[in-house]
Amino acid sequence: MNPYILATLLFGLGLGTTITFASSHWLLAWMGLEMNTLAILPLMAQHHHPRAVEATTKYFLTQATAAAMLLFASTTNAWLTGQWDIQQMSHPFPTTVIILALSLKIGLAPVHSWLPEVLQGFDLTTGLILSTWQKLAPFALLLQMQPANPTLLVILGLTSTLVGGWGGLNQTQLRKILAYSSIAHLGWMILILQFSPALTLLALLTYFIMTSSTFLVFKLNKSTNINTLAISWTKSPAITCLAPLILLSLGGLPPLTGFMPKWLILQELTKQELPCTATLAALTALLSLYFYLRLSYAMTLTMAPNNLTGTTPWRVYPQQLTLPLASSTMMALLLLPLTPSMLALLSP
Repeated sequence: MNPYILATLLFGLGLGTTITFASSHWLLAWMGLEMNTLAILPLMAQHHHPRAVEATTKYFLTQATAAAMLLFASTTNAWLTGQWDIQQMSHPFPTTVIILALSLKIGLAPVHSWLPEVLQGFDLTTGLILSTWQKLAPFALLLQMQPANPTLLVILGLTSTLVGGWGGLNQTQLRKILAYSSIAHLGWMILILQFSPALTLLALLTYFIMTSSTFLVFKLNKSTNINTLAISWTKSPAITCLAPLILLSLGGLPPLTGFMPKWLILQELTKQELPCTATLAALTALLSLYFYLRLSYAMTLTMAPNNLTGTTPWRVYPQQLTLPLASSTMMALLLLPLTPSMLALLSP
């Protein structure tokens, strides 16, 4: 792609998210979301592969549906209450419709079906943008709304953690596994949104770090399915040692970074006298942990059948920048001791 066009699209992507961040009016927020969607569509379809074009079309249709629902609900809210302000959502009907519209935008269960199929059609770089940056604007709106009905959010959160764990069990394609991982992590964030918005932000930040690291590792190895992971030890032994730790951090095992948000969220749910919800969330995390362990096993404990010359492929100089991978990997593994500092920063 022409670098000037790429720069314009990336600028549009950033501008759309920034407009949604800065808006307190529903029409302005809707405009930012639309700019965001339209800016990423050419990035998605840039390879002109039939699967990429199909995934782009699916993404456009789901995002357009969610935007139409959002516009309908905000107009209905203005008609019922005379308010266009995002923080003045008092009527239950438009509030519920907006929550469902934003859930469709980010891919929460039970409106998640588009996400694995769409992510499977893109390359890993576009998939990384879709899994991280595109979640920011809808989450900013959910945090601003502070909906008064926690039951819906708890149901959405538990369903997402369950579907995210259950759906990834039988997958062999890495991008689909990462899509289900995304659904499960978003479920944890939505679960705690009503009770502690600061914890939602912390979980979102750690999810971004760990997902970025995972995508960059797979991009460096040019891996798209589990079988290609088994031969990655010949290409980059150091990355092969670190990748299972990143995956286990995504699964939430101590003493890695991914344990921090899960630990604090379970603690907060228990404080809110929701022990059954906390227990169910912890059990669904075991499902996700299984397929992370499966990837780790395929990467480190499985040796693909190779002849003598096949084990030493030509090592060309990597074209990918290694600084983002190194920094995100360090943060994905070593931030747990900073938990007290994080809590001090996030406490009101």
